[in-house]
Amino acid sequence: MATITFDTHKFIRTLKESGISEAQAEAIADAFREAHLEAELATKTDLRELEYRLIIKLGAMMMASIAVVATLVKLL
Repeated sequence: MATITFDTHKFIRTLKESGISEAQAEAIADAFREAHLEAELATKTDLRELEYRLIIKLGAMMMASIAVVATLVKLL
């Protein structure tokens, strides 16, 4: 999966501006960053690659099905 950037400085500054102490803001930012890193997020590129793989698999299954039907037609 791709790395997603996270601006902790801006996040902490936003929290401080809303009235949260600096220590609390840093703790929240650290917790958020760790949770964000542990989450398995799919990016647009990941989804596009998955789509291509599914298209290839579907095409292969269709070709195999056509080959089976053609073989059955010749045998019958």
